[in-house]
Amino acid sequence: MPLRTHSPSTSSGSPTHPSQTLSLLSLKRYSLLWVTIGLFGIVFTLEMLTPAEYVMGYLYISPILFVKPRLNRSSTLLITTIAVFLTLLNIWIPGRETIQPAMVANRLITVVALIVTGLLSDRNLQIQQALAQQQAKLQVQEQLASLREDFTSTLAHDLKTPILGALETLKAFDREQFGEVQPKQKHVLGVTIRSHQTTLQLVETLLDVYRNDIEGLHLCQIPIDLSKLAESATTALFDLATSRRVHLSLNYGESEFRQFLWVNGDAFQLERVFANLLTNAINHSPRGAKVEVILGTQGAQQVVKVMDTGAGIQPDEMPHLFGRFYQGESDRQASGSGLGLYLARQIVEAHDGTIWAENRSPQGAVFGFRIPAITHALNS
Repeated sequence: MPLRTHSPSTSSGSPTHPSQTLSLLSLKRYSLLWVTIGLFGIVFTLEMLTPAEYVMGYLYISPILFVKPRLNRSSTLLITTIAVFLTLLNIWIPGRETIQPAMVANRLITVVALIVTGLLSDRNLQIQQALAQQQAKLQVQEQLASLREDFTSTLAHDLKTPILGALETLKAFDREQFGEVQPKQKHVLGVTIRSHQTTLQLVETLLDVYRNDIEGLHLCQIPIDLSKLAESATTALFDLATSRRVHLSLNYGESEFRQFLWVNGDAFQLERVFANLLTNAINHSPRGAKVEVILGTQGAQQVVKVMDTGAGIQPDEMPHLFGRFYQGESDRQASGSGLGLYLARQIVEAHDGTIWAENRSPQGAVFGFRIPAITHALNS
C-alpha cells in the first residue's frame, strides 16, 4: 500500500514556504515605510502650521530613532538627511515671515541635533550588534566546552573497564597462573603493570576532576591525623623516589618529636593531596636531591609543606599552577597531565583550606596547604 503524504501547504506542521517568508518580509518593510512616512508627514505639517519662532524639526528625532533598529546604516543615513533637508526647508517655506538670523540659527542647531542623534543611534546599534555577536560566540564556546567535557568524561569512563581488565590479566601472568614466567619476562610484566596502574590513576583522576566540577566534592569527614597520612604517602611513594634517586624525609619543623595534626577531613582525599604534591616534587627534582615534608601548626591551622630542590617555578607560571590541564614551559611542568595539582586544590578547598606554591631559597620550590585544625584528645 502506498504511503500517504501531506502537501506542505495543507499540513498544519509544515514549514513556511520561502515565497511566504519573502512576502512576510516585504509586508513588514512596507509597513515600516508607511509608518516612517506618516511620522515625517506629521512633523512636516507641524512645521508648516506653526510660527517660525517655533522649531518643530526636533521631532524628526522620533522617526530616526524608530527606524534605526529596523533598517541598515544607509537607510538611516538617508532618513537623517531627509530630516535635515526638511528642517532647513522650513526657513523658506511657507515663507509667511521674513527670514531672521535667529530663525536660521535655531534650525541649524536643530540640524546638528538631528545629525548627532543619527550618529549616536548608529554607534549604539553597532555596540549592540557587537555585544550580541560576542554573546553568541560565548554561548557557542560554552556549548563546545560542555560537549568536550562530556565527551572526555564519557571516554575516560569507557577506558577504565578495559584498563582494569588488562591490569588484572597482567597480574595473573605475574602470579604465574598461566604457567612459569622467566625472570626477564617478570621484569617486563612489572614494568607493564606499573604503566597500566599509572594510566588507570590518570583516568580515575580525570573522572574525579570532572565529577567534582559538576557535582562538587562529597567528603566523608572524620577526625584524622595528618601525620599518619603523610607517613602513609611517603611510604607508598618510596619506590618512585628510589627509582629517581630522590631522598624523602618527614619532619615537624623545629620540633624533633612526632606531633599530632588533627583535622576534620576525608582521609582518602587528603592522602591524594599528599601523593600528588609528593609526586610533583619527586618528578621535578634532580637525581640525588632531597624532598622534605614539613608538618606543623600555625594558630588555628595545620600546615603541610612539600619542599624540593628542583628548578623552581617561573614567575609567570605562579597564577596558573593549580589550573586544570595547565602545563607550563619550564622543566617543572614538562610532564604530567596537569590534573594532579588541580585535583589537590579541589580537595583542599573542599576542606575549607588553602593551597599555594612559592620558590625557596636558594633553589627549589614549596607546595603547601593549610586546613583548619581541631582539638582531639586521642593519642595515636
